[in-house]
Amino acid sequence: MIKVFDGHCDTISRCYRYGTSLRKNEGHLDLERMHRGNFAQFFATFASAKHVDKPIYQVFLGQFETFQRQMAENADWVVHCRTAQQAEEAWKAGKTAAFLSVEGAELLDCDIEKLEDAYQKGVRAVNLTWNHVNALSGTNVDQPEKGLTPQGKAFAARMQELGMLVDVSHLSDPGFWDVIELAKKPIFASHSNSRAICGHTRNLTDEMFTALIKNGGVTGFNMGSDFVGEDPGIDTIIAHIEHWLSLGGEQNISLGGDWDGVGSMPKGITGIQDLEKLAERLLQMNYSEALVEALFYRNLMRVVGKVCTA
Repeated sequence: MIKVFDGHCDTISRCYRYGTSLRKNEGHLDLERMHRGNFAQFFATFASAKHVDKPIYQVFLGQFETFQRQMAENADWVVHCRTAQQAEEAWKAGKTAAFLSVEGAELLDCDIEKLEDAYQKGVRAVNLTWNHVNALSGTNVDQPEKGLTPQGKAFAARMQELGMLVDVSHLSDPGFWDVIELAKKPIFASHSNSRAICGHTRNLTDEMFTALIKNGGVTGFNMGSDFVGEDPGIDTIIAHIEHWLSLGGEQNISLGGDWDGVGSMPKGITGIQDLEKLAERLLQMNYSEALVEALFYRNLMRVVGKVCTA
């Protein structure tokens, strides 16, 4: 199977909640299906502040401990990586490259000192928001007219200084443009599709995607049916890709399946193992192997290489 670098899954939070194993489980993603070395994956820590019974930062710490434990228990198959070079070394050793992210900066109390500590723990990407407004910005569903606050701008700027990917998935439209204005390095929409193809506000407009191209960043394709379109299948996924390619996005499309974070997925897709079907379909449609490789791992690897340098 072609190498894969996927930008977003909620599998670690699922392991935390249900006590399941990263090695093998009944969710969308596990190490057994990741072919023990053909994959790099961003694993998100995630929780909704409205659905936890303890301070949300404590949930982040608990999920970080879960991540560490899974890395240790499965060290023969996976290794925690912080840079693109480390991911390449993991692949050479036949292991999956695991990157750590935070979905919603409220897990860090929107606090720069906790952000810096998360960086030391190996976190290399942070969504500024999830669905609920926080101290940094509005979201695509909660106060969508609100952009980055002064605190949000300082937080995003510090992320870039540290060498962390600023993740704009879930962010409000004004928040996206605020990030673009301050960004000095490539940014990341870890799991967002094309709003021109599917009108959900979680997706990117053509103007946003064009700005992402100019920024040198990437957006990862989300497999959630709500973000793909009506009665979606593999060809519906490809419609998003072809639209982005028509805008000149050959170097700016990646994968971000939202594995274990969505309910329904397009027909023919039940988990990360089915990415092979998407690759095969693209090749059948006369996409070059080089372009498929770019979409499946090279584009995100390039961005990680430019931003996450240590």
